[in-house]
Order: sequence, then C-alpha cells, then structure tokens
Amino acid sequence: MVSLPAFLLRHRVAVEPYAGDTAYGPTYRPAVAGIPALVAESVRQVRAPDGREVTSTAQVIAEPDLDCPAGSRITLPTGRVTTAINVAHHTAPGLPVPACTEVMCE
Repeated sequence: MVSLPAFLLRHRVAVEPYAGDTAYGPTYRPAVAGIPALVAESVRQVRAPDGREVTSTAQVIAEPDLDCPAGSRITLPTGRVTTAINVAHHTAPGLPVPACTEVMCE
C-alpha cells in the first residue's frame, strides 16, 4: 500500500481519540500532537454515523494509520477544537494510488 507523499501533509493537528461514554460524559485517550495532515476548513453537508445530515466545517486528510474514531477531539492548525463526525479509510489494494484517512469534523 502506498501512503500519501509527506510533502502534501503541510499542516499539523492534535487528536484525542474517543474512548467511549461514561456516566460523566465522553472520555478520550491521551492526545497525540503534531500529526501531519492536510486541512481544509470549508462547509459541507455529510451524514453522521446515525444517519442524520450534519454540517462539516473542516476536513482532515492524514496517513492511513490515523487513530481517530468518530467522536474524537481534533485541534486544528488554527487552534480551533472540533469533533470528528465520521472517518473514512481510503485504500486501493494493488493499485499505485495513495491510501489515506479522511476525517469530517464539526
């Protein structure tokens, strides 16, 4: 599998992977900072995991092994903290195209 070329990932983000809900609200695993990514802060309509149509205000493209389940907190290069709505892992086994992870954020 071919990964994205490093020169395309110009931004750095921090991710606090979602660990689940407790009686006190959502919990997160320790934050990982300095993750190379390509960030586009644009408004798009996307579907949440429960099927609702929601508005995404940022899209993050990163390496295919990114640990960022839906519900994770992401700190964008601007300092804004957002939440992952859904995560798509793009792969094309056997083809010479790069694999990546795409995260749609609130």
